[in-house]
Amino acid sequence: MSVCLPETFYIRTFGCQMNEHDSERIAGMLVGMGMQPVEQPGAADLLLYNTCSIREKADTRLLGHLGEARRLKREQPERMVVVAGCLAQSRRESFQQEQPHVDILLGPQSLHELPRLIEERLESGRSAGAFAEETTRFSAELPRARRQGPLAWVQIMTGCTNYCSYCIVPYVRGPEASRAAEDILAEVRGLAEQGVHEITLLGQNVNAYGAEPGFRGKGDFSGLLRRLSEETPIERIRFMTSHPKDVSPGLIEALAELEPLCEHLHLPVQSGSDRVLEAMRRGYTSADYRALVERLRAAVPDLSLTTDVIVGFPGETEKDFAATLELVETVGYDSAFTFIYSPRTGTRAAAFADAVPADVANDRMTRLVAAVQRSALERNQAYVGREAVVLVEGPSRNRESEFTGRTRTFKTVNFAVPHKAEAAPPPSESFEPGSSLGSASAANGGAADVSVGDFARVLIEGATSATLRGRLLGAARADRAA
Repeated sequence: MSVCLPETFYIRTFGCQMNEHDSERIAGMLVGMGMQPVEQPGAADLLLYNTCSIREKADTRLLGHLGEARRLKREQPERMVVVAGCLAQSRRESFQQEQPHVDILLGPQSLHELPRLIEERLESGRSAGAFAEETTRFSAELPRARRQGPLAWVQIMTGCTNYCSYCIVPYVRGPEASRAAEDILAEVRGLAEQGVHEITLLGQNVNAYGAEPGFRGKGDFSGLLRRLSEETPIERIRFMTSHPKDVSPGLIEALAELEPLCEHLHLPVQSGSDRVLEAMRRGYTSADYRALVERLRAAVPDLSLTTDVIVGFPGETEKDFAATLELVETVGYDSAFTFIYSPRTGTRAAAFADAVPADVANDRMTRLVAAVQRSALERNQAYVGREAVVLVEGPSRNRESEFTGRTRTFKTVNFAVPHKAEAAPPPSESFEPGSSLGSASAANGGAADVSVGDFARVLIEGATSATLRGRLLGAARADRAA
């Protein structure tokens, strides 16, 4: 090459967990090329923005960062700017004209092309891009630069073929494609050897794993969960995202029976109005969804349920919104991601008439958030006075003297470590289904020390709608026996 490779890189990630996973793989490729990561864009020779195109808000945030990138490139013209991910794929025709300082555009099915594109840009001096329409190589097959810790993402599939009328994902991520089970098992075993205790299986619709025509990887999603539970030492397994119409009896049985499978399900409902659900092309009714929730909670009584809800979909009336509000209040969610509808170019709904006025949508959002918070607070308050087993993830963001972690039911717990001289209260029955407790305390009646990656017994002493607060009682045995 006639020009030297960049020596440092900065990555900013927007959007979903799959993008977070993909950024780990992008970083792995850049490290493999000899570059080093930096925390500030001004210190980087290569700026990479891994983008999301699901909501207009993500577009707006990206434009602010690209404005900074333009300024930094003026200061250092040899600095390289890369835009990867869904927005690069969806706007590839116009993006280069709108943002001429961007050197490389890279779609999510073409991440493996990045090293070649960097070299091409350096040698030719011209902008470069790659935009495969289908998955020919999973990002999970690429090198990885992962933050050390007890948690890890594991890609099991990508793409979507549901074509919900509001959603851009099928157009930017391509059709569903599943990884072979043996490859997933091998990755999870390797992560366990590195000290990972909890994995989150990722896919645009994990329930559709293995369902695409011609899949040669053996088995469906519930079968994969059983194999991971029985054939790897991983203590906790989570997954997202699930489509309600594809939740099978086998998946419900797996949630009830498999010890490593956490008692938490993210189950997007989007609306409580049958008329809106039909316009969204969701494939179920409000009654179908409620019946599914009843079956899930009958099988897993302590199930934590989270969801996605859209307000202001084209044509949504006050009656439609009232149906959504009633469903949210009846189901009783532990938390929810709430969105005001944002039209995405290329989707069916982008051409729908009867847009909901912004002030009406904002008012509905305010009422929806209040209903979700009431439900979440009520469900969190049920933990107060009980013990929970928490996987320690690191120091609390707000108080460096405290740790933070999550329960099996996906509750964030911030907890203090009592002084050794403080007497720990006697152990009580654990609130955590499927978990087991170890010795309660260390010498002198105080709490045992815990570190990041440990399982801890925590007495829950307070709750908000978003988090739990507690006090360390001691170390806990891992969620399942070795």
